[in-house]
Amino acid sequence: MSVRLRIFLVLLLGNLGGAMLVFVHLRFFDPFALDEVVAPGWGEVVFFVFAFSTLLLAGRSIARRYLATVVRTEGPLPDGPAHAVQRRRALLVPGFLALLSMAAWVLAALVWGFLWPWLKGGFDFLASLRHAFGMALVAGPTVGLFVFLAAERVWRERLPVLFPRGDLAATGARNWSVRTRMMVVFLFASSVPMLVMSVATTARVRRIRGADTDTAALILQNMITVQIVLVVTGLVLAVVLARFLADSVSAPLRELQAAMVRVEQGDLQTHCAVVSNDEIGAVTAGFNHMVDGLRDRERVHDAFGRYVSPEIRDEILSGRTDLAGDQRDVTVLFADLRGFTTWAETSPATEVVEGLNAYFTEMELAIRAHGGLVLQFIGDEIEAVFGAPLSDDRHADHAVAAALEMQRRLEAWNVVRRRAGKRTLDHGIGIHSGSVLAGNIGSAQRMSYALVGDPVNVASRIESLNKQLGSHILVSGTTYALLREPMALQALPAVRVKGRSAEVEVYRLA
Repeated sequence: MSVRLRIFLVLLLGNLGGAMLVFVHLRFFDPFALDEVVAPGWGEVVFFVFAFSTLLLAGRSIARRYLATVVRTEGPLPDGPAHAVQRRRALLVPGFLALLSMAAWVLAALVWGFLWPWLKGGFDFLASLRHAFGMALVAGPTVGLFVFLAAERVWRERLPVLFPRGDLAATGARNWSVRTRMMVVFLFASSVPMLVMSVATTARVRRIRGADTDTAALILQNMITVQIVLVVTGLVLAVVLARFLADSVSAPLRELQAAMVRVEQGDLQTHCAVVSNDEIGAVTAGFNHMVDGLRDRERVHDAFGRYVSPEIRDEILSGRTDLAGDQRDVTVLFADLRGFTTWAETSPATEVVEGLNAYFTEMELAIRAHGGLVLQFIGDEIEAVFGAPLSDDRHADHAVAAALEMQRRLEAWNVVRRRAGKRTLDHGIGIHSGSVLAGNIGSAQRMSYALVGDPVNVASRIESLNKQLGSHILVSGTTYALLREPMALQALPAVRVKGRSAEVEVYRLA
């Protein structure tokens, strides 16, 4: 069933209920209900059907014109000042329908209270005023409140489609707060029946005075009937209105509670529909913003994990690591592909990028497996550190173990490339230990975790010696002295590296 049809049924049922309420009021509650009442004739019935249908169709036509732009929209309402009225109108639909219904009952009070008695030639101002009171001040507010709560319940299914981002507050439209609607429903359900009962009872008590015994007994019986009817009618109205009110509060809260459970279970794609512009709507919108923040934080968490190992990531995000910079004893590892320039010149760029990414992936897996951190990829070169930002008293052993695994992974990867008819690759690795300053370095807009110190340069120079010595992995004497696990290292003659006056001891690992 479409939203438009359901809203029309709300208006139809609400106004029919209002007509029954007026009938009950004039036949039972009205102070002059004890007077002889003439049964309605065919003319009055025909006039009622005609006038009621005319008012209902006129109200439906006005409502359709008001709702046309928001009901026909299949997707979200467009943003911008040009559509501000349309967006605000979409939020005011229940209130507009309620006011329209109340206005129709004011008009009905004029039609049935004054026009119809004048047309049939029995106009009585006091009687017309009583009829108008029952329609405008008893049925009107009752129907208006029912239409507001019922239409709001139907229209809330439409709001998430029109406002998928839940930005209802941005429209500037204001609906009743939860406190206001609860007070209105409570006061209406308690005060209106009591007021009507007081008026009806007072009128009948006055009629009893001076009446004979039989008449007094009839009036008393009528008063009991009036009270029973009023209690039943008031109870039905109170239950209906209370149910709509309870649903308007509990339904979004249940959905919010279910969404919180999903988030607790780790579902950060949860989105709770914002269906009102009140306190509950504000809480729901705040919940969605919170989930968006958690989702962004998780994305940052995952993205950060691409640059550092999960252990280092968690340590940094927990605040236990000082990224401002501190002196650390570390082991630095440099790896560089051999023949990369020739490979890049003789192969398609896509093939080079694909191969380079695959190589970096294999090497980083080896480095991370031994607690290392890849600081940066420089062209075809890898710079990694062991012992920072987390302290590691066995950083030298872990760096050497990572180098050996890097070599094994490269050989296994080359087997796959050879089978695929692709050229094999080779690399050189240099390892050196020492004290460096580790911390965030860069501009105010962009920073990176980096090392500053002579050991970084020495490690890079040692790596470049692999070409000269025909080796794959070279370890400095400083790193060799820090090793706790025995390694099959071959001592080589001390060499002088660029940028240093003193010779450097090196050992061949592979």
